[in-house]
Amino acid sequence: MQENDNLSEIKTEDQVIIDNKELSFLEALIPVVILVGLLAYNIFFVEDQEWFGAYTNQIILVLGGGIAAVVGLYNKVTFKTMLKEIWENLRSVFVPIMILFLVGALAGTWLVSGVIPAMVYYGLQVLSPEIFLPASVIIAAVISIATGSSWTTSATVGIALVGIGTALGINPGMIAGAVISGAYFGDKMSPLSDTTNLAPAMAGTDLFTHIKYMSITTVPTIIITLLVFGIISFNIDTTGSADISNLLASIDNTFNISPWLFLVPVAVVALILLKTKPLLALASGIVLAIIFAFVFQAPILDGLAESKFTAIINSIFTETAIVTDNEKLNDLFAAGGMEGMLWTIYLIICAMIFGGIMDGIGALARITKALLAIATSIFGLFTSTVLSCIGLNIVASDQYLAIVIPGKMFKQAYEDKGLAPENLSRTLEDSGTVTSVLIPWNTCGAYQSGVLGVGVGEYIGYAIFNYLSPFTTLIFAAFRIKIKMLTKK
Repeated sequence: MQENDNLSEIKTEDQVIIDNKELSFLEALIPVVILVGLLAYNIFFVEDQEWFGAYTNQIILVLGGGIAAVVGLYNKVTFKTMLKEIWENLRSVFVPIMILFLVGALAGTWLVSGVIPAMVYYGLQVLSPEIFLPASVIIAAVISIATGSSWTTSATVGIALVGIGTALGINPGMIAGAVISGAYFGDKMSPLSDTTNLAPAMAGTDLFTHIKYMSITTVPTIIITLLVFGIISFNIDTTGSADISNLLASIDNTFNISPWLFLVPVAVVALILLKTKPLLALASGIVLAIIFAFVFQAPILDGLAESKFTAIINSIFTETAIVTDNEKLNDLFAAGGMEGMLWTIYLIICAMIFGGIMDGIGALARITKALLAIATSIFGLFTSTVLSCIGLNIVASDQYLAIVIPGKMFKQAYEDKGLAPENLSRTLEDSGTVTSVLIPWNTCGAYQSGVLGVGVGEYIGYAIFNYLSPFTTLIFAAFRIKIKMLTKK
C-alpha cells in the first residue's frame, strides 16, 4: 500500500508466524485489552493527552509490551525469542524511519526555497472551496496510482493541499481525510504498490486478476467518497475564500514566487515514476530545494540566520518559521525539520516493540486462529478476515503483518469454502491496507499524521474511503455480489 511501497521493504518470506500452543486466547488478549484501555483513558480523560508527558502514547505501548512479555514468560517463551521478533520488527521499519527524517528535511527546505509557498500561491487561484475536497481526492488518487505510494503522495501534494485548504479556511481534518482517501485508493489500485503485490502473493492469485477483482468494491467506494466530499464542499463555511487577494499579496511580498519552483516536486515525482528508491528521490528533492533556495529566496535566508548556509542547515534539522504580514499564513509557513519528526519516529519504534513481543509470544497467531474458528459460513469467513486484519493493524501496528498473517492463516479456509483466491486478496486490501492509517500508533497512522501535521483523531471521521472499504467488502459478501467461486476441473 503504502510506500511505493518500497519504503518498508519487508521480505515476506522472512515473516514467520509463531504459534505458541501453551498460550490461551484469553491470555493473548490480556496485553491488548490493557493497551487499548490505557490508550483510551489517555485520549478521553487526560488533558492534552500527556499522562506521562509528551511521549505518553509511546510509554503506554512499551508498558503494553512489558505486560505481553510477562504473559510470554508465564507461557515458557524465552526473552531471546521476544528480542528476536522485536529486532525483526525494528529492522523492517528502518527505511520508513529514514523516510520520515527526509520528509522533515524536505518540508523545511521546500519552505525556505519557496516551493510550498508557490504551491499555495498558485493553488489558491485554481482550487475554489466549492470543489476543493473532491479535487483533493482526485489529485491524490492520480499521484498515488502513478507512484504506487500513498506515503510519497502525502509527502508531496498532500502537504501542499493541506496548506492551500487551510489558507481557504477549510478544516485541516477534512483536507487530510480527502488526501488520505485519494492516496489509499490510488495505492490499492496501482500495480506499483507493494501491498497490491503482497496481497495476491499471500492469497495465491496474480496481480492483475487481483486489481481487476478489487475494483468491484473499490470503485463504488471511491464514488461514494467523492459524492460525500462534494456535498461537504458545497456546505462548508469557509473564512479564507473572501481573503484570497490579501493572502496572495502576503505570499508575493514575502517570497519570490515563480513557476520554476515547481521543478522541484515534479523532479521528485518523476524519480518515483522511474522507480528510483524513495530515499534517493526525497534526498534529491532536498538537494534541489537547497539550490533553489539560494537562487530564489536569498533575502529570506539572510533574515532567518546569520548566514544563508546556517539558515539552510536549520531548515533541515530544526524548526523554521517565516513570518508574513498575514497571521493565517504564519502557522502554515512553519516546518519542524528532522527534529519535528522525532515524536512520530519514537511512536513507530515503541509500536514495533509491542508488536514484536506480541508476535514473539504467539499472541498474534492465537487471536487470528480464534477468529478463524468462528467462520462457519462464507459471510462469517469474510467477517473473520476483516476483523483479523483490523485487529492486527491495532495490535501489530503494521499493515504488512495485517496482510501477511491473515493471508497465511485464511488461505486454506477460503479454498475449503470453494472461494477463488482473489476473494481473500481483495478482502486483505479492503480491510488490512486501508484501515492501517486509522490507527494512531500504526506505522501508517503515525506517518500520515506526522507528515500532514494533522492528528489521526482530526482526520479519522473524514478518511471516508478508508473506513467505508471494509463495510463495502462485507456488504458484497453478505449479498453474494460478485463472489467468485473456484472452477471445478
